[in-house]
Amino acid sequence: MSSTKRVTVYPLAQSGGRRVRIDGTVLGTAYSLRDLTAFLQEAGLQGWDDLDVVGSDLIEWRGGGPDVWTADE
Repeated sequence: MSSTKRVTVYPLAQSGGRRVRIDGTVLGTAYSLRDLTAFLQEAGLQGWDDLDVVGSDLIEWRGGGPDVWTADE
C-alpha cells in the first residue's frame, strides 16, 4: 500500500464494530485492533503489528481512537 493512501476507521456502529476504508474501498468491519491490523496486512502493510497501527499517521480515527471498540469504552 502506498503511503499516499489514507485509512479511515469510522465510529462504532450500533450493531458493533467499526467500518474500515482505504481511499474508496471498504475493507470490512473491524471489531478489535487485531481485526484492523489483519485488514491492513491484507491491503499490503505486511509485517505491521498492533503497535504500528496505533502509531501510524496513515490512519484517520473517527469517533474514537484505537482503544474504542465497544460502546462502553
